[in-house]
Amino acid sequence: MVLKTELTGRGARLSVCSLTMAIVLLSTTSGRSGNAQSGTGQPATAQTAPDFPAKDWQMVSPESEGYSSKKLEALRAWLAAGPTTAMVIVVHGHIIFSYGDTAKVSKIASVRKSILSMLYGKYQANKTIDLDKTVDELGLAEADKPFLPIEKTATLFQLLCGRSGIYMLQGNVSPDKDLIEASEPRRGSEPPGMYFHYNDWDFNAAGTAFEKATGKNIYDALQKDLAVPIGMQDFDRAKQVKIPHKGQVHPEYAMYLSTRDMARLGLLMLRNGNWNGKQVIPVDWVQGSTGVWTPFEEMNPPYLRALGAPERWGFGLMWWVWDAHPYAGDRYFLPFQGAFEARGTAGQYITVLPARDMVLVHKVYIDVYPQPAVDQEQWDTITNMAISAACSGPCK
Repeated sequence: MVLKTELTGRGARLSVCSLTMAIVLLSTTSGRSGNAQSGTGQPATAQTAPDFPAKDWQMVSPESEGYSSKKLEALRAWLAAGPTTAMVIVVHGHIIFSYGDTAKVSKIASVRKSILSMLYGKYQANKTIDLDKTVDELGLAEADKPFLPIEKTATLFQLLCGRSGIYMLQGNVSPDKDLIEASEPRRGSEPPGMYFHYNDWDFNAAGTAFEKATGKNIYDALQKDLAVPIGMQDFDRAKQVKIPHKGQVHPEYAMYLSTRDMARLGLLMLRNGNWNGKQVIPVDWVQGSTGVWTPFEEMNPPYLRALGAPERWGFGLMWWVWDAHPYAGDRYFLPFQGAFEARGTAGQYITVLPARDMVLVHKVYIDVYPQPAVDQEQWDTITNMAISAACSGPCK
């Protein structure tokens, strides 16, 4: 299986998310070394070496990792003025900032999709999962909506990309109710692989496909393949429950995790799938799944590529990926180079910044009505406040 890419001035990029798929070592172009950096573009001198949490996280002073306590207290005041339930900032494997009840378990919304992507890695590597299998071969059709001929050729890889070209609209949807569904193309109008549209059908079908291919329940795999190896403190298998979607055969594989356990998942990805010497997720998969498969200018719905927004997120394999030159280590850089994130409704985030050796995790408790929310613009502000808390010189 061959990955079709083109080399541009920005590094390796996918030409078309179609035909065939292979996860390649993108480290030759992405170079995510995870070296710590200061706000000046020079290597930061931390008092502690990069680390992993044991049974509990190690909380250290921000100054020990090159960050200002005073600036982070300003962030704390900002969070207290909004609906944030909990947040942690991890630098070099240590927590330098903690807000709220980080042990509280609650729904993480679409962050689940990125976690499913993590689960795929092991089984793609050992060939239990074949990403070239079509949706027709995998038996993913809806009971009352058989695939159109053009849809039958969509592959599992294209589901993970959000480029299947399969749009199972539920009828007329008001933009006020669901802007994503309301802007979906007509069925059969886009060939598989050619058009990205953020599409829950793709991602929920990818959950069904995972279970069909592996013979494992997603939640059992989550427990065995991730929660246990990285020592998640609050994982409760009994709390993981699927939610049926009306008119669809593929349920939402909802996940319920704590903020501090989400931080472990973020650190695992930051460390290229390695947890304290054990390779939990193949490094090729980590690099490939967080590569830019859909560049910023091809994101849909259109608001995801609004030029006036202070962000430039493209899409990988169920990860949001910053669309800019990857971080190559030990040279002048921007903090979002090589960044990727998992995000969910109303303010659920795992944001990984390799250029800063940093993981940011944020949660809003959403199982209430009216639903509180931290939107993308607010998260941009929070993220930049965390980044800007770096000391510009020696921390005092």
